[in-house]
Amino acid sequence: MELPEFAPGLTARVELTVTDADTAQSLGSGDVPVLATPRVLALAEAATVAATARQMPGGVTTVGTRAEVEHRAPTPVGRTVIAQATLAGVEGRVLFFDVTVRDGEAVVAEVRVERTLLDRQRFIARALGD
Repeated sequence: MELPEFAPGLTARVELTVTDADTAQSLGSGDVPVLATPRVLALAEAATVAATARQMPGGVTTVGTRAEVEHRAPTPVGRTVIAQATLAGVEGRVLFFDVTVRDGEAVVAEVRVERTLLDRQRFIARALGD
């Protein structure tokens, strides 16, 4: 498997309009009706996947291996947040992303995500015990 080469600086953004299904109450991560931290992390990871998607060859994928979330501010249902991911560095097969999640101008969260490049079929086979 030949791995693609990614240069720092790649970016992508994804957005989410917060619904009841995205709240801490719904996801079981708290008892308040605001954007849940696990949903912030999922949004950040989606932005990192989008950043590499155009250059990802068939048969290769990335999986999240580490994340650090600083959830700074609550976001109520109905607001739209935007996650902007930037590839900050590459070490071998590991990609390091910085993600900022904003509600308008306000920073809702900062997330650091590490993803590892790997052979998709081998990974799935290993996960299934083949």
